[in-house]
Amino acid sequence: MNIVITGGAGFLGARLARALLAAGSLSLRGAPARPIEQVVLADRGPAPADLLADARVRSVQGDLLDLLRRRDLPTAGTAAVFHLAAAVSAECEADFELGMRSNLDTTRALLDACRALGTCPVLVFASSLAVFGQQPGQPPLGLMRDDTLPTPQGSYGIQKYIGEQLVADYARKGFIAGRSVRPVTVSVRPGRPNGAASGFLSGMIREPLAGERARVPVAPDVPVALSSPTRTIEGFVRAAQASDAEWGQRTAINLPSLRTTVGEMAAALEKVAGKEATALLDWQPDAATERLIRSWPGEVGWDRARGLGLANDASFEAIVREYAAENPQAVRLALR
Repeated sequence: MNIVITGGAGFLGARLARALLAAGSLSLRGAPARPIEQVVLADRGPAPADLLADARVRSVQGDLLDLLRRRDLPTAGTAAVFHLAAAVSAECEADFELGMRSNLDTTRALLDACRALGTCPVLVFASSLAVFGQQPGQPPLGLMRDDTLPTPQGSYGIQKYIGEQLVADYARKGFIAGRSVRPVTVSVRPGRPNGAASGFLSGMIREPLAGERARVPVAPDVPVALSSPTRTIEGFVRAAQASDAEWGQRTAINLPSLRTTVGEMAAALEKVAGKEATALLDWQPDAATERLIRSWPGEVGWDRARGLGLANDASFEAIVREYAAENPQAVRLALR
């Protein structure tokens, strides 16, 4: 079995590749598992060294839209595609053309390339909870269920919602086996900050644990829906595995989430690393950032994901401890 991961050199793409390679085989659409022969990691930069050392990995570098238009991928024999590559929220608000090219034009080109294979490959599309948004002048968002009508309030969310609809239509036509999933904000991400407006939800944990200051641009009472990297990857894989009957409707599903607040996140950090850690948080609200984050759902229903056997994280403290255990080289403070 050959698999393509767009955004494969990024944090989640690389983590997904490691999970698939460690498993060694994958069941698609409820069929018996087959050995994974090749994982193609498509991204602007090279894949991490540990993945390149695996003979089953091929790194394809370049602009994804250009690669797709040249039909450099997906190649014949591709059974599954995980489409994780995207320009993120703040980038899309700052640069409209970048968002349209990266999130809309590229997704359409990938769907056309999969259609051209003529083999109906499984395509897992990483959408976003940013498809939900609080409309101006309307009451605050309540519980966002799988079937809640999306009302995105930013370019990123609009582009992701269009992507969901394209995936659904290409699946309806039998060109692909489409699976759109809506991950919640992933925290804690290692490494350097990305351009996402929600990036501080990792930075406010990652930087203090490393002994560095971190800015928190929203108030403590801001609600957020979060998931650890582990739970997020489980959702991507399970989406590919689900039979058509298990998956049900062609519409997107919400992946499992943990409901918390920014203040509760800080309290969990203090439980793990003490007041020395929370003393490194600079609470400096930014009106634009807070307005955007508050427009996203803080409470998410994920009944369809639960029906697939997926679960959320037990607590944010558990997420912080998992990050510290996986990234000991990035932790400078003593843990409790």
